[in-house]
Amino acid sequence: TFTNKAANEMKERIQELVGLDSRGSWIGTFHAMMLRILRRHAGLLGYRTGFAIFDSYDQKRVMAEALKSLDISERLLSPADALRRISHFKNQDLSIEQVDKVAAYGVFGKSWSDIYRAYQKSLFDKNAMDFDDILTQTLRLFRQHPQVLDHYKERFLYILVDEYQDTNMVQYELVRLLSSG
Repeated sequence: TFTNKAANEMKERIQELVGLDSRGSWIGTFHAMMLRILRRHAGLLGYRTGFAIFDSYDQKRVMAEALKSLDISERLLSPADALRRISHFKNQDLSIEQVDKVAAYGVFGKSWSDIYRAYQKSLFDKNAMDFDDILTQTLRLFRQHPQVLDHYKERFLYILVDEYQDTNMVQYELVRLLSSG
C-alpha cells in the first residue's frame, strides 16, 4: 500500500480475519517492503551495510553540492526543483542514459543526465539513498541479480496492491517482476 496508516489498518484487518497464520505475511508500504529487501541485499549493488536513507534536507544539501560541481547556479535551478525533476525521472524508471534522450530539450537540455549522474554518485559515495532509490535500487537489484528476484518470487505466493491504479512505473515493474511466473 502507499501509506503507513493504510498498511497498519490492513495488518489489523488481516490479523482479525486470519489470526496467527498472518504472522509470515509481509504487509506494508512499497517503500517499507523494498527497504526490507535492500537491507538484506544492498551489498550486491555496492552499498555498505547500514546505508542511510536521506531525508529532504539531506537530499537538498547533496543536490546543491551536485549543482555546484557542475557550475549550475542555484539562481538558475534550485536544488528543490532539480530534485523534483530527478524524482520524476526515477519514478518513470528512466536511467541516466535514457534521460539524455528524453530531456534533450528545454533550458537545461542534456545537462539533466549530468545532474542526475552527479547527484546519484554523491549519494552512493555517502553510502546513502533517497526515498525514490528505495524502489529504483530494488528494481535494479532484481534486474541485475535474478537469483534474488527468484527468491522473493517463491516467497510471495500472493500479492495484493491496495489502490493499484495509483502505482507509478517503478512500482508497477516491481509487482510485475515479483508476480511473474
